[in-house]
Amino acid sequence: MADSRNGNAGHTYVIDVMKFISRTRALYAHWNEHSADLWGSADALAVATHPATNDLRYLKSSALHIWLLGYEFPDTIMVFTSKQIHFLCSKKRATLLEVLKQPAHDELGIDVVMYVKAKVDDGTAQMDAVLRAVRDGKESQVVGHIAREVPEGKLLETWAERLKNAKFQLVDITAGLSDIFAAKDGTEIINVKKAAYLASSVMKNVVVPKLEKVIDEERDVTHSLLMGLTEKAILDPTKAGVKLKPECVDICYPPIFQSGSKFDLKPSAVSNDDLLAYYPGSVIICAVGARYNSYCSNVARSYLIDATNLQRKGYEVLLKAHEAAINAMRPGRKLSSVYQAAVSVVEKEAPELVEKLTKSAGSGVGLEFRESGLNINAKNEKVLRPEMVFNVSLGFHNLECESKNKIFSLFLADTVIVKDEEVPEVLTAKCSKIVTDVTYYKDEKPRKKARTENYFINKTSLRSHNNVVSKDELQLRKQHQSELARLKSEETLRRLAGGDSSGSTAKKSSTDSVAYKNVNDVLQHRDLMIQVDQKKEAVLLPIYGSMVPFHVSMIKTISNQQDSKNNYIRIIFNVITLKNQGAIYLKEVSFKSKDSKHSSEVVQAIKTLRGQVNSRESEKTERGTLVNQERLQLAGNKFRPLRLSGLWIRPQFSGRKRIPGKLEAHANGFRYSTTRTNETVDVLFANVKHALFQPAEKEMLTILHFHLHNHIMVGSKKTKDVQFYVEVMDAVQSLGGGGGRRSSSSASYDPDEIHEEQRERDRKKQINMDFNHFATRVSALEFDQPLRELGFSGVTHKERVFIVPTSSCLVMLTETPFLVVSLSEIEIANLERVQFGNKSFDMAIVFKDFKRDVIKINAIDTSCREGIKKWLDAIDIKYYETKVNLSWRPILKNITDDPQGFRDDGGWEFLNLERNDSESEEESDQGYEPPDAEDESEDEDEDSESVSEDEEEEEQDN
Repeated sequence: MADSRNGNAGHTYVIDVMKFISRTRALYAHWNEHSADLWGSADALAVATHPATNDLRYLKSSALHIWLLGYEFPDTIMVFTSKQIHFLCSKKRATLLEVLKQPAHDELGIDVVMYVKAKVDDGTAQMDAVLRAVRDGKESQVVGHIAREVPEGKLLETWAERLKNAKFQLVDITAGLSDIFAAKDGTEIINVKKAAYLASSVMKNVVVPKLEKVIDEERDVTHSLLMGLTEKAILDPTKAGVKLKPECVDICYPPIFQSGSKFDLKPSAVSNDDLLAYYPGSVIICAVGARYNSYCSNVARSYLIDATNLQRKGYEVLLKAHEAAINAMRPGRKLSSVYQAAVSVVEKEAPELVEKLTKSAGSGVGLEFRESGLNINAKNEKVLRPEMVFNVSLGFHNLECESKNKIFSLFLADTVIVKDEEVPEVLTAKCSKIVTDVTYYKDEKPRKKARTENYFINKTSLRSHNNVVSKDELQLRKQHQSELARLKSEETLRRLAGGDSSGSTAKKSSTDSVAYKNVNDVLQHRDLMIQVDQKKEAVLLPIYGSMVPFHVSMIKTISNQQDSKNNYIRIIFNVITLKNQGAIYLKEVSFKSKDSKHSSEVVQAIKTLRGQVNSRESEKTERGTLVNQERLQLAGNKFRPLRLSGLWIRPQFSGRKRIPGKLEAHANGFRYSTTRTNETVDVLFANVKHALFQPAEKEMLTILHFHLHNHIMVGSKKTKDVQFYVEVMDAVQSLGGGGGRRSSSSASYDPDEIHEEQRERDRKKQINMDFNHFATRVSALEFDQPLRELGFSGVTHKERVFIVPTSSCLVMLTETPFLVVSLSEIEIANLERVQFGNKSFDMAIVFKDFKRDVIKINAIDTSCREGIKKWLDAIDIKYYETKVNLSWRPILKNITDDPQGFRDDGGWEFLNLERNDSESEEESDQGYEPPDAEDESEDEDEDSESVSEDEEEEEQDN
């Protein structure tokens, strides 16, 4: 078998017999139907494959083997006649091909004949036998072969010589093979789609982040190094976040990186050893080709750094021409019309660039990266058919910058499927090519080192120059926000009109607390002193010579005061509603005592008892509001549950010293438990709203966090957030001063400390891997992971924290109280205290449920504002900016009470800072009328009189 570049050691080859039958039937049908025009009226077809090699090359003979058999059989001669298929190969390959004999005879009426060549044999005897079968007693026979493939190896050279000396009429069958490979069947389409998904994922998830990091940190990296890193990502799909079998993938060509002034837009281009150029006005061209089960795909993008006007215009025209070519790919049209569609756009938009346009717009793609006969150019009259696949590639070559006398090129490529009566399907559209996503702006001054907390969003930092966003990006964002504002106002009105906006909820009536059910149960004491009955939770007070019991929950406050002679105990009772006429209700009572010790003991005993009762009743009330959930179905003995050990929980259990526990994944949920029987928490999958996994990077915690739909009880605490975590390392404070791990230069060379740090790093890595393994194996939930590069610092409670978005929420998981905001529940976001000169601003998050309190994130650094606005716009959240902080409770109440007024006033647009500023300017302009000359003179006289009067008054005062 042919060796795979990605390794196929130990692979078991199994030929798909049914696929062989169906495709062989299609081959013979196509041969008979197009014998004269595509197959050269051949009576037999002879195809020989080259010896095995690790070189990356595309041959029609190899493509035919893969198409028919699923694998390439090197050093194998295959000859098709009208009634027979002849194979000349080694014994091992012949054994594999034996499975074809009976099905081919039964289904196709064709005999498969094997000729086995021994290792020491040159195969001439077997070749003569094949040629005799081809001649079939006829004097002249037409034999088709692949004329462009030069024979390699002793076997093929001998075969070519024998075939030539046999005096057959030889014709080229390349056109016939190209035509039958052109339209793909269902299995082939799936393979192409998987290859395209891999290529676009590598471009989006590996190439682009790597380029951004190199540019932002101003590293020196060669094109060839980037090529090597990208090739590894293709061969190991997990690096691009793609779940494909590594043994099934390969590269179409070594990834191409070009920049500076040397560009080659031919498919044969290679990445040189020059450094990546990312100075202002430079262009970086990246091309990635991936194969899946030998089927090819391609994607190429151009990235502009501080683009000049010509570069921006050239890219915009190229993008329009590329889209025009793709849209022109409809069944029945000629390939020349596809190229002409691109040319027409360039002629209309920028006629001076027509001569710089590439002479081809791509080619067919499949088992070969460039399928012959399917080039998209001005001369190809081939007609498009459904399920054809093309690499649509277009570029401008060697354009000259207007002012800097530098050469640059632009290039775009996508893998496209021609669809029957539908728009073409772009398989690599996942990797964006719109202008704003490929244009970068960077600071001219080199940065020393990126700071974690002030470094907000790689792309935003790169694409903004001193926090100034390009005009086009601002305009697009403004249009998008205007559309969001309209949709948001309509949605709010529909919600308010259809829902209950009263916000009132019925409260459960509490039953009266009873200490003693019968008067005979009351304890009697000789001494008329305040007594505490712990068992009955009662306080007995001496009133008018009798001990009167009160349940401890009736006491609001109790205090003990002392003067020089006496102690005074003051008890204030809770206010209750009068139920029985004639009953006496106490509001307050005071007692005088000379025994200070007893007074203190009584007061302390009552406070302690009251705290215990209130805590119990509070927990009881909380549990009464919980939603009933199904029971946890424990994994049986047959299935060992997934488990993480040594975890801590937040909120933590109350009471004694904490101990770690274990988290297990069962059939319908998780169970966390410690060695104490009463410390158990069940979290059901159905109750999980957001499952979050945060590995330890800058923090010391690795976290699994669950934000729930309904509250659960953790110990005696009611919560919607449950977190399980491990401390990956202990915080160490140096005793030698300096506050760091190493307090002096000599300490940095302490081998023990270096080894300890390495152990901590290894432990941190292992814990992150264990948590990640646990999260990925729980198939019932999809764990979301915070995107640190989008994070920013702010104050949510009392201290400054690092807040990070995920794909579905905004979170802060390292400190309590936690912050988990579902993005789908956000109505709008308002950026407050946005004024020139302010170093920070606040963000108010308003929820669709107006009964919920608005969440405020305070003291966000101003440098993060553009990044936050871009992120909010990207996730379709309407944002506003105001100069002051707003009081949101009355605002939401007014909207709820008067939805129609809210609509008439323009919805949320009362928050629009630009609109309010423009209206105030218009009002001030309308209110100002220029006075005539006479009025001015009168005003001047009056002003002079008033000034003189003021001066006289000041002199008199002095």
